[in-house]
Amino acid sequence: MSALLALSRIIDAVTGFVGRWVSWLLLAAVLISAGNAIMRKAFDISSNAWLEVQWYLYGTVFMLAAAYALLKNEHVRIDILSSSWSKRTRDIVDLVLHILFLLPFASLMTYLAWPWFWLSYQSGEISSNAGGLIIWPAKLVVLIGFALLLAQAVSEIIKRFAVVTGRIADPREAPDVDTNQASEA
Repeated sequence: MSALLALSRIIDAVTGFVGRWVSWLLLAAVLISAGNAIMRKAFDISSNAWLEVQWYLYGTVFMLAAAYALLKNEHVRIDILSSSWSKRTRDIVDLVLHILFLLPFASLMTYLAWPWFWLSYQSGEISSNAGGLIIWPAKLVVLIGFALLLAQAVSEIIKRFAVVTGRIADPREAPDVDTNQASEA
């Protein structure tokens, strides 16, 4: 079990790094969006490429932040039901549903995203919009996003199993220390 928990810590570290890094892409997307709007309104200049860059950035944030949301326990769930359950019941339900639904879904999407990306990459697929961008980088992000989600699902299953069996304390209940603040102190 200690090897699995070590694997889980590595996955969590990678997911945390990606999640913190990808948040900067949201700032870039907002700045590009604002700049594009200003150029269009003030100077009547527009570019489909800039619009597509915005879409790529927003899509990248969404896809790469999904695993981070799972790590931070910020994913969507039906709290109206689970809030009335005991902690142990919630942990068991999380474990079972991660195994029955999340793991197969993330596995299937990763499996299906590979040929979808690869065909686009090999063919040099380009957007049909005038001045559009190449498409394969966006498809690569989908593949990477689902691969990260799959890895984080494995990590969450390991941690939930360890919590349910009493091998570790629930890491979700530990205070979340920001690594930047900790290193500055």
